[in-house]
Amino acid sequence: MYFIETLAIAGLGNRSYLVGGSAAAVAVDPPRDIEQVLAAAGRHQVRITHVAETHLHNDYVSGGLELARITGARYLVPADANVAFARVPVADGDRFDLEDGLVLQAMATPGHTPHHTSYIVEADSSPVAAFTGGSLLIGSVGRPDLVEPRLTEQLARAQHASAHRLAQLPDDVRVLPTHGFGSFCSSTQAEGDASTIGAEKARNDALVKDADTFVAELLAGLDDVPAYYTHMGPTNATGPAPADLTGPRRANAAEIAARLAAGEWVVDLRNRIAFADGHLTGAYNFEADGQLAIYLAWLIPWGRPVTLLGESPEQIAKAQRELVRVGIDRPAAAATGTPDEWALDPATVRSFPRAAFADLAKFRARGEDLLILDVRRASERARGWISGSVHIPLHELPARMREIPDGTVWVHCAAGTRAAIAASLLDAAGRDVVAIDDSFPQASAHGLVVST
Repeated sequence: MYFIETLAIAGLGNRSYLVGGSAAAVAVDPPRDIEQVLAAAGRHQVRITHVAETHLHNDYVSGGLELARITGARYLVPADANVAFARVPVADGDRFDLEDGLVLQAMATPGHTPHHTSYIVEADSSPVAAFTGGSLLIGSVGRPDLVEPRLTEQLARAQHASAHRLAQLPDDVRVLPTHGFGSFCSSTQAEGDASTIGAEKARNDALVKDADTFVAELLAGLDDVPAYYTHMGPTNATGPAPADLTGPRRANAAEIAARLAAGEWVVDLRNRIAFADGHLTGAYNFEADGQLAIYLAWLIPWGRPVTLLGESPEQIAKAQRELVRVGIDRPAAAATGTPDEWALDPATVRSFPRAAFADLAKFRARGEDLLILDVRRASERARGWISGSVHIPLHELPARMREIPDGTVWVHCAAGTRAAIAASLLDAAGRDVVAIDDSFPQASAHGLVVST
């Protein structure tokens, strides 16, 4: 008998896994906060004897090195990955016995990175699951452009070949990728939560299209890369330090004001409705319940001190845990409560209006010339945009503020989350703003002209 437990890292759109038998287990691609992996091992009453990395990750800081140190497990890392720490170098075909009848076999699957390795689980000599990391995903593959631009096409072709190698496994083998559930490491997002080799052979572009067609379409569809990815690979290659999740020290109103005046980032974690209704002048809104780590790490100048403002200690702790996964290790300070408690001067608490596309349509119907800012990515805008709108993707907004014409800015995205972040950035820069908190399909539904 064997078990496989999936550990979803929702904020980053990734998954980690624990697979084992009656006494031993292997952790695959663990997150930096390893407590949940240890807890899973405790639930199954097994000892983690192996920790396996499919590749050096570009989108998060790995907890593999620390997990192996704490548990005494063998740390399996692809042999061709250039790392600065001791590990068990893994080559194609290597086999690792977990316990009687349960074996982990390495399969070289380059493409997402040159050294990428998948791991096949065999139970009683039969393959039952494939941990495919950033190779074969659910309905997709990992993107090939995160290592070196000159290698992108070569790696795209390697992805096609690796997918076909995995497809030689029996149809009922489970496909268990690390990426594809919201991570920007995926070339497209997963459709569904589970898959098998047989299902992928029927629908995955890498397996139903010839190599030239697949590569051309894959390269044409690559999206923007979060800026913080630049720091993840080197951190993982050097050997990440253990996560420090001790609570940040408490900041009072005077300190918060001083940090704002110094140009540091003060991040309000409350939901976008509460933030719009009242917030500190100069604070930025990154909702705790969302892709906090991705967008904050993407936008903040790397290494800039960050102070967290939240409704409760629990909200601060949750945000700190998400941020440590992407290398934002220690908040400079934190405070809980309300804007009135955080403000040194009540006059520094301000608000801005929220609206729906129906409201925008009413103003336009009256003939008003409105400044509409679309902060979606270019790939999203290409599928349709509001006629006359200005386009600056959210991740480019801090550097391109001066390009926005004068006047009140009506800002929108696809569903409201990124518009709220953008509205807070604009508001902090002194602009009058209206945050459109609505789903983009509602634009055409309410009569706004959508061009394609």
